[in-house]
Parts: sequence; C-alpha cells; structure tokens
Amino acid sequence: MRVVFLGTGEIAIPTFRRLIEGGPKPSLLVTQPDRPVGRHQVLTPPLIKELAVAAGIPVSQPERVREPAACEEIAAHRPEVIVVMAYGQILPQRLLDIPSLACINLHASLLPRHRGAACIQGAIDAGDAETGMTVMHVAMKLDSGDLILDHRTPIGPEDTGGVVHDRLAEMGPDALIEALEALAAGDAPRRVQDEAQVSYIGKLGREDGRLDWSWPATRLERRIRAYDPWPGTFTTFADHETRRRLKVFPQTALAEGAGKPGEVLAIDVDGLLVACGEGALRIATVQPDGSRKMAGGEFARGGRVTVGTRLGK
Repeated sequence: MRVVFLGTGEIAIPTFRRLIEGGPKPSLLVTQPDRPVGRHQVLTPPLIKELAVAAGIPVSQPERVREPAACEEIAAHRPEVIVVMAYGQILPQRLLDIPSLACINLHASLLPRHRGAACIQGAIDAGDAETGMTVMHVAMKLDSGDLILDHRTPIGPEDTGGVVHDRLAEMGPDALIEALEALAAGDAPRRVQDEAQVSYIGKLGREDGRLDWSWPATRLERRIRAYDPWPGTFTTFADHETRRRLKVFPQTALAEGAGKPGEVLAIDVDGLLVACGEGALRIATVQPDGSRKMAGGEFARGGRVTVGTRLGK
C-alpha cells in the first residue's frame, strides 16, 4: 500500500515509527516547517522530520499545504492512502481527492465528542469516564468525517493531560494498522457522526489556565489535571502592591471546608487548603512566577500568603 503521512505533533511519533519499522513505509512525510525554539530562537525541525530523514523518507515542509505546488508534490507519489495525525493545517479538497482509497485522520478523542485541538484536555476536564483514538475519513468540516473505528481507554482519577496524551500516542499504531487493513480489504466501515452529540474545544493558550475559585472543587481538580502540562493552571496572589501568578500543579486533593472562593483556610505540611464555590482543594505543589517549583507549605512559610488570604483576587 502506498502511503503519504502528514504529521507534526509528538503524539504522531509512535504511529509514524510503526510504519517505518513494520510498514507500509510512507513514501513521503509532510510536516510543518522548522520553527525557532527556546530563549535563543534556534531553528529546530520537528522530531518526526528527524525520524524520516534517518529512515531515508523524503520530507516536504510547505508553509501552506493548500498551495498547488504542495498538493502536486503529494500527488506525484500516487498515494492510495493519506494518513493525517496532528499535522496542524487545514487540508484543501484538492488534497483530499488525491488518494485512490482514502484520506484518513487519527484523532485523540471518541468522536463526535471533543472535536478540535484540545481534545485530550477536553475529555479530562469534562469528567469523561473514557477517551480513545478515533480513525476517521477526513472531511472539509473540522473533525466531522465518517468514522472507521476507535480504540478506547479509561480515564483514571489521577490522569493528567500529559499521561493521557502519552497513552493515546501508544494506541495510535494499532488503530492505524487495523484501519489500513480494513481499507485494503474493502470492508472499512463508514459511520456518520451524530451532530447532536458534538462537542468542541479549540486551541488553548496560557490565559485559559486561570483558575476560577467560584467553581466547585471537583471541577477545579479536573481542570488542574487536564491542563497539565499544557497550558498549565494558575491563580494570583498579592505581593506587596502587585499581583503575581502562582502556578498550580496536579496532586491536588478534594477536601472539606467552606469560605469565600479563593480563601486560604489552612496551611500545613500537606499544602494550602483553599475554599472553592463548593468544597475545598488542598494544593500540594505551586510555583510563583520567577521562582522554582515548591511545596505549598514551603511557599506559605515565605509569608506571601496566610490564612485568610484570597487567591485570584
């Protein structure tokens, strides 16, 4: 089977590696251009590009894959299947029409639930009992194509966005191979998505991680886990005449307590006990801007918060 692979994000690495090692080996990798990274803005290639070069697979890095030249380069490889996984660009119809069998996408949620870029965070944040890797046909409307199959996994009570990301990444290869075998045999299912069940969560930025202490503690605890490591969650605290950000990390625990939202109810070796809209959260680990990650109790001993302090105000 002739395959062209479009992918950039780290979640695609195990699936791309599986195709390199066990086939069908892609004839072309299409990935995003090299980008400046870090404080010194060093031009850095996507990791998936390095894997392709080491395996002798040609690499294309168009700034816009919808440009005619990019589509023509892909078409020259005469793919039977185009595989898309965490590529990061909208695909034009002329590209979807290139493969003789299908253009398929691996999406890290149980569609139609959690369409969009932050699908992993969305499943944890919503309190879903499970998530999974879905293989679908690509359509022009975002994540709306007919479904081929999904592989499922439970979401545990301590799972973070990073943990679930890595688990789904490892599920990708088997899901893809099963889909490719079904396409080759001509018996791949096509299940139309139920639009009434659709939810959507777009790309997240750092400001999306601001904690709203008026929420119930259960919802805040999920948000903290869902947004770890990206975009992370934070609140603010008064430091003399300014307010500074305070990053909040998982391993928070639901606790009993009542007070004004964001009020520090207690400080002990286990951290800060903070009142929420309903219930309270015990925060074990924090990081003030410009400082190191530390235990909540250690942070409090610096005198920057005391019992009665309102976080986020």
